[in-house]
Amino acid sequence: MSISLSSHVLDTTLGKPAANMKLVLTTHNGQVIEAQTDDDGRCNDWANFSFSAGQYCLRFYTKDYLLSHHKEAFYPFVDVNFELTENGGHYHVPLLISPFGFSSYRGS
Repeated sequence: MSISLSSHVLDTTLGKPAANMKLVLTTHNGQVIEAQTDDDGRCNDWANFSFSAGQYCLRFYTKDYLLSHHKEAFYPFVDVNFELTENGGHYHVPLLISPFGFSSYRGS
């Protein structure tokens, strides 16, 4: 079973997806992959990276998005650290944001 990763960013203040947000994934072996959310706030484009078990960090660059939509941004970025396991299947890492808060969980 292969391992895959997706993400989705939702603006909880507006009740809408956060489009065009820069994301940076740092892999367990130190590789850095830049990506961006699409018009629906989703991202699953990791430059054809082949995922394997290990610890990863997904950095969401929230400041520009929050400033442009809310004129305020307490968090310039949000790091979500997580661990993928062998035969873990699909992993989904959503981020819920507002100018003064955020939340993440393992989605499906």
